[in-house]
Amino acid sequence: MERKVRWGILGYAGIARKHVLPAMAKADNVRIMAIASRNQEKLKEAVSAFGFPKIYESYERLLADPEIDAVYIPLPNALHKEWAIRAAKEGKHVLCEKPLALTEADCREMAAAFQKNHVYLMEAFMYRFLPGVKTLKRLLDEGEIGKIRHIYSTHRFYLEDNQNVRVNAELGGGSLWDVGCYPVNLISWLLGDYPVAISAEMNVFQGVDHALVANLRYKDGVTANISCGFDGHSMKLTEINGTKGSILVRSTFIDTNLPIEVFYPDGRIRQIPVEENDCYQLEVEEFSDAVLQGRKPVLELEETIRNCRLMEKILQVARG
Repeated sequence: MERKVRWGILGYAGIARKHVLPAMAKADNVRIMAIASRNQEKLKEAVSAFGFPKIYESYERLLADPEIDAVYIPLPNALHKEWAIRAAKEGKHVLCEKPLALTEADCREMAAAFQKNHVYLMEAFMYRFLPGVKTLKRLLDEGEIGKIRHIYSTHRFYLEDNQNVRVNAELGGGSLWDVGCYPVNLISWLLGDYPVAISAEMNVFQGVDHALVANLRYKDGVTANISCGFDGHSMKLTEINGTKGSILVRSTFIDTNLPIEVFYPDGRIRQIPVEENDCYQLEVEEFSDAVLQGRKPVLELEETIRNCRLMEKILQVARG
């Protein structure tokens, strides 16, 4: 394999067009090779914007191309499993948009397919590559606020389009899968554990959770609150309370240079600067490095499977 990973893209979704493809164009270890779409206008637009050497009118033909090393999947949630497994059977590594799948069983089936075919699969949680998030983890590991006792994290926005795929039950819509997965991922990563008790409530629209809140309790008494929805905008903030202080992170899940703030019991406030970067670029570079070096990506499937199990359980409890 050449020292650049040759990428194919399944579909020209907004996340690919606005974020991932521009990031790939800047990455040193990436070569944008091919795109597949059934929409001729989208193919023309993609070639004009990113100069794809190859275009395909079917996903199958792209996956069969021996010159493609890895595939990025930005398809609707309900299609992730099918096309990821098809890619694995063709010997392609896959970076798949979150959520990886809609059930723990599907995640495990996908993991088994990739292990069998000796290729890598990673869920695309770009926020984990943000400098602010890495700084947050370091502060907590160093005991800056003592032992964690509570975490609150929210991610929501106002969705006006009732035809949007996000509110399509057949395609795996719902606010927990779309935006709530970020707080779930963050809290699970920071605590490294699975809750012993879960309570949740949701508002339903068109068969999906349009807004949802969940309360989690862990075996050592730590609690966490998750808030997500399509019914109003939020700052995407996270607050972590500890025995020696608290930490506030605004705009937790997007590129920002807003400082992390640490609040101490004596009234002091410490502001920690955060650099801006392109977390999508760091994400694709990390996955491409993993492919080139023959190692597991940093976001491992064991974590993805655990988080999917948790989201399944939250939805089950919320449905009553």
